[in-house]
Amino acid sequence: MIRHARNEDVPAIRQFLTNQEEHGIIPRPLAYLYDHLRDYQIYGGNLGPRILGVAALHICWEGTAEIRSLIVRSSHRRKGIGRALVGECLAEAGLLGMREVFLLTLIPEYFQRFGFRVVTREELPPVAWADCVHCVKFPGCNETPMLKEV
Repeated sequence: MIRHARNEDVPAIRQFLTNQEEHGIIPRPLAYLYDHLRDYQIYGGNLGPRILGVAALHICWEGTAEIRSLIVRSSHRRKGIGRALVGECLAEAGLLGMREVFLLTLIPEYFQRFGFRVVTREELPPVAWADCVHCVKFPGCNETPMLKEV
């Protein structure tokens, strides 16, 4: 039920992420989504409203990737969809030869189940902050940085 996003999914992904803003998901412009299309995984299989979950694995630097935009439709939470999406991202990171995966989150306890550990902002590679200047939360980010060796 997990597949890579396709070109025709982009408007639905954007709408899905925008609708989840109250959960701390940062909406992404269409140009960003098209530019990073290969990063996104979809849970649900069908287009449009059939998207039940989304996650992105963004390659940042040599051996370093970030999990971004993990969200599951509220009506389908606690059914293993988030776990499956994180698992898929981590498996892909391993296949791509990544040494570490980091993320920024409002729910660190969720990601601790996958072996992520809370780190200081200084422990993340500088490239981790490259996109932050474009974020609506910058510079007052309230997310917790986490890291996992793959």
